[in-house]
Amino acid sequence: MRRPRLALGLATLCMAVGLPAPAWAGTSDSAAQHTLTTAARPVVDMEATVLAAQIDPRRADDTLTPGAKSSVLAVEQALQARNLLAAQWVDGYFGTQTVSAYAAYQRSLGYSGLDANGLPGLTSLTRLGQDRYTVGNTIGPGAKVSRDGYVVNARTQSMLTEAERLLGFRLVLDQGSYNPGGDPTSAGTHDGGGVVDISVTGMTAAKRTSVAKALRQVGFAAWVRSPSQGDWPWHIHAAAINDTDLSTQAQHQVGDYYLGLNGLADRGPDDGPKVTIRTWEQYQRTR
Repeated sequence: MRRPRLALGLATLCMAVGLPAPAWAGTSDSAAQHTLTTAARPVVDMEATVLAAQIDPRRADDTLTPGAKSSVLAVEQALQARNLLAAQWVDGYFGTQTVSAYAAYQRSLGYSGLDANGLPGLTSLTRLGQDRYTVGNTIGPGAKVSRDGYVVNARTQSMLTEAERLLGFRLVLDQGSYNPGGDPTSAGTHDGGGVVDISVTGMTAAKRTSVAKALRQVGFAAWVRSPSQGDWPWHIHAAAINDTDLSTQAQHQVGDYYLGLNGLADRGPDDGPKVTIRTWEQYQRTR
């Protein structure tokens, strides 16, 4: 019982000489230890971790996603501790092995479908890190809402609204999100959240490009699609980077976008307008 007396005495002494008392001063042994233990835990940056989970599986090498290594390592160590990931894959690289291990962890929690897509969601990421790490820079898709007769999530809606503000006119969807099997030509990209197709009816080529640019500026991987590229009419396809509800196919498109590719099966060079690639959250911090 010496710690409480010392702590109270130290707090009083600090006040007397005008210095701040330590955080544990005036607390019990157990409370002080809890404070110190919590403060010592690493912080997993959820934004960076989710981004790595989209980009790393698409890389041809083992280059790490900038700013994500320590967070990914903490997640991989937690997966290894649950015997879901072999030690050789605990390297700060959120590749296919880590995605598969994380999806297995999500299924162990009783999740299925989009909730077990291998992208860390806030609930699963927090539970995985219990007594190991804390979670910072949290993100989430928000509630499902209706737009132009289609379903999108609140995050996607906010991104579209900001793109409209930049453009000065309203955008109209001709396909939304959460539409599994609704369009065979979309190759499953619209099965989850964060993905929309924009109607370009009446738009000139220059206007189509300006729309794709605005969408990219606010955090979409966006491309103007032409009939020569597939069995579809002219439209703009957009996938919201770091939407944790993305289908596997849409995750791959986002990863390819970061790697300078066109998001199509041929993995050709990006043919869209050049912008600084940012997530929605990164864009908001620049405003």
